[in-house]
Amino acid sequence: MESPSLTIEVPRHVLQAARVTPDELKVELAVQLYQQRRLSIGHARELAGMSLWEFRQLLASRRISPHYDVADLNDDLQTWQALDAR
Repeated sequence: MESPSLTIEVPRHVLQAARVTPDELKVELAVQLYQQRRLSIGHARELAGMSLWEFRQLLASRRISPHYDVADLNDDLQTWQALDAR
């Protein structure tokens, strides 16, 4: 079930000054929130309106590293162990 969306008003002259379209602004917001670790990659790519592959490519082109830490590694190892036990 998809949650309702929220509309944010941005004055047209602000978009023009930034030289971005509304869709480009959503991408920029998604990238910044992901980079600040305020959004997961799944939520960021959803905000950007991109597939996971496209969003990862965009991050790589901007040299933004994926968020993957020791806790993520441990979770992945536990998942692999559980799958291996089956």
